[in-house]
Amino acid sequence: MDFMKLLKSLDELLYELVSWLVFYPLTMWRTVVNPLRMMRYADTELADRPEDQYEDTLSPPLFLLITLLLSQGFSSVLPSQFDPSIVAKQLGSASNLLLARGVIFGIYPLCMAVTLLRWKAVRITRDSLRPPFFSQCYVTAPFAFLLVLGFDLLSMPGGSGGTAGLIGLVIALVWYAQAQIRWFVLDLRIGKGLAVLAFVAALLVATIIAVLITIVISLDANSIAAAAG
Repeated sequence: MDFMKLLKSLDELLYELVSWLVFYPLTMWRTVVNPLRMMRYADTELADRPEDQYEDTLSPPLFLLITLLLSQGFSSVLPSQFDPSIVAKQLGSASNLLLARGVIFGIYPLCMAVTLLRWKAVRITRDSLRPPFFSQCYVTAPFAFLLVLGFDLLSMPGGSGGTAGLIGLVIALVWYAQAQIRWFVLDLRIGKGLAVLAFVAALLVATIIAVLITIVISLDANSIAAAAG
């Protein structure tokens, strides 16, 4: 009986993993083409029963994590002045590196969500924070992918990827900015000027926190590596 339950669990796991091949590119396409619709979709899906949520897409946090995993894969393939395997070794494993990236880039949807709630004067709780955080994960995924790719191209030996890297960074920032500003205007019912200020403030706070977390993780990883050496 337990063996049959195990087989059933494996069946569901296999189907879930394979289904990502369909729903991941579909979710990415919809997010890039119409980010506001996907953000609204994330808000409304949380009102459904858990088993009925995100039937034709990936859930926002999972979508972000898979995107970071793919980004990590690209980083390991592209030639670089820096050896990415060193960072993974310092953190202990590639999964720890993915977890670290998840925390770092998770700051962006968190700061944007908190900004929305504070602007609405809504008390920040686990329940109130979840919908805006989930919706923000959708637009953070393409932004994070292009941002990391841009920095990876900039770090290629001899500056061979410098131009492409700069283009990637600009596209990432412009796309992310237009999606967030339009969302602030729509969701907060404010003018574009205030929306730009809200976005810039949230982006700066998120970037500062992300950089600080990166520094702390790097220092801890170096300390662990030195102790192990």
